[in-house]
Amino acid sequence: MSDVAAGARVVSWHGVAAVVLAAGDTEVVVVPELGMLVAAFVVDGFDHVARPGGVGAVRAGHTSGVPLLHPWANRLATRSYSAAGRSVSLRGMSLHTDGNGLPMHGTMIGRDGWTVRALGGGRITARFAWDDAVGDFAAFPYVHEVEVAVRVARHRLRVDTAVLAAGDDAVPVSFGWHPYWRVPGPRDSWVVTLPDVAHARLDRRGIPTGRARVEPAGDRPLHDAVYDDQYAFAGDHTAALRGGGRSLRLTLDAGYPFLQVYAPAGHPFCCIEPMTAPTNALVTGDHPTVRPGARAVASFTVTVGTAR
Repeated sequence: MSDVAAGARVVSWHGVAAVVLAAGDTEVVVVPELGMLVAAFVVDGFDHVARPGGVGAVRAGHTSGVPLLHPWANRLATRSYSAAGRSVSLRGMSLHTDGNGLPMHGTMIGRDGWTVRALGGGRITARFAWDDAVGDFAAFPYVHEVEVAVRVARHRLRVDTAVLAAGDDAVPVSFGWHPYWRVPGPRDSWVVTLPDVAHARLDRRGIPTGRARVEPAGDRPLHDAVYDDQYAFAGDHTAALRGGGRSLRLTLDAGYPFLQVYAPAGHPFCCIEPMTAPTNALVTGDHPTVRPGARAVASFTVTVGTAR
């Protein structure tokens, strides 16, 4: 990723054990015990990650920083689904929900139990085994492993995520990440740039209706705009957030064909969220599936530069 020498060290960060990945003037903080949370991305002294509610919010199962959303990203329309040959009921389970009572963001936010498999050279790789020993296994009864690799280069962060079907059954794939990004300057001066996209029409609960409108690439000034919108890429898999003379550019591989933009009014962050499947995919069946013994991999890279 870069010709700058990169390193890694273990530290105490806001009261939790964390790993700092460093390359020149760039540092990334990862907290394995909080669900492999990417907690900071500091470039030349400025942290591009917002942490509403801090560590306590993540421990309580709320999104903050850059958390992994698994086994589903965003929300489900019902408390039951059928996927990969299984019918699953979520009734009676204690799950994180949205304001409408819909299951929200999976079950992995803030979850301990990750095993670090490699550390050094500006990279950390950790794995989580999802089997019937996991307390929430009944919410997603598919034996598998999740592997996350985070690495740093100068002005750059890369996150690789893999789902490995470790049992005898296929595994549906519907994970994503919920990064809280920030750039210098006031929010009303920030600009989001998207490529050509299909903008999903959502119902009042935030569930896709199946309809979408095609929108050309362009800038979308935040000002006082409010976003909680889903997009499908129509070609180029990139997006950016600009402000205060900086550009934060996200490049997603083909494993992330969908993107959610979340920017509520009055909050100094803009979430640009890579998703392997659309909202409610476990219910609709609109998701990839990994056959036994295989894996699904998705990656995104974030690069900080000077805004033009």
